[in-house]
Amino acid sequence: MTKNSNPVVNRVDCARCDSRNKSIFCDLSKEELSELDDTKGCSNYKKRHHIFKEGSYPHGLYCLNSGKVKLFQMAENGREQIVRLAKPGDVLGYRSLLSGEQYTSTAEAIEDCSVCFIPKEVVMKMLQTNSSLSMNIMKLLSGDLKKAEHTITELAQKPVRERMAEVLLLLKEIYGFEKDNVTLGVILTREEISNIAGTATETSIRILAEFKDEGLIKFNGKKIVIPDLKKLTYAANVHD
Repeated sequence: MTKNSNPVVNRVDCARCDSRNKSIFCDLSKEELSELDDTKGCSNYKKRHHIFKEGSYPHGLYCLNSGKVKLFQMAENGREQIVRLAKPGDVLGYRSLLSGEQYTSTAEAIEDCSVCFIPKEVVMKMLQTNSSLSMNIMKLLSGDLKKAEHTITELAQKPVRERMAEVLLLLKEIYGFEKDNVTLGVILTREEISNIAGTATETSIRILAEFKDEGLIKFNGKKIVIPDLKKLTYAANVHD
C-alpha cells in the first residue's frame, strides 16, 4: 500500500454522523443532507498517508469524520511547517476550492482517519442556496486570517520557550484531554511539535525536558501530561 492509498469504505450517513453538528454542515436541511449522501465518497486513510498534496488542484471538499490530520507546507530546506491541525467535523481544502487555486499545503493523517469527499459542484451549489453554510465558510476564512496574524506576531516577538508552551495549550484546545483530564488527546512527534512552534527539533526536545524538570508537564510514554494548566498558561504568557 502506498503512502497516498485510500481504500473506499461504506458511506457514513450524514444525518447520523456524530461530526456533522461540529461542522459547517450543521444547518443543512434534510434534502441537502440527502444530496450530500448521494454525491459524496468516503475513504479511510492510514496514519502518515496523504489526503491531498501541496501544489495539486482541488476537485471538492474534504470533511474529517474521525481521526486527526495535520496540514503542512514544505520549506525550501525540506522542513515541514505545520500550519493547521484538524479534528473530526473540520473541513479541509476549502480555501483552495473557493479560490480555484492549487493547494498551499499537504494534508496528512496523524492517525488512522475516515474522510468524506464532497464534489466541487455540490459544494458551490449549496453555497449559493444556503446562507447559513455561506456564513459558516466566511467564519472559517475570518478565523484563518486571525490565526495567521497571531502566528506572525508570535514568531516575530515571542521567545521560543513561550511559543512551545503555547503549542501545548493549542493541542489541548483542539484535541482536549483524555478521560483523566490531564493527558493530551493527541500524540505528536517532537519534530511535529517543533514544526508547529517554528523552531529546531533539538530546541523543542530541550525545552520539553525543561518543562518536565519544572513540573509543567509529565511524560507517559509518547503522551504528554499537563498536571497544572494554569502554570503552563503562565509559562506561555497567554492573556485572556
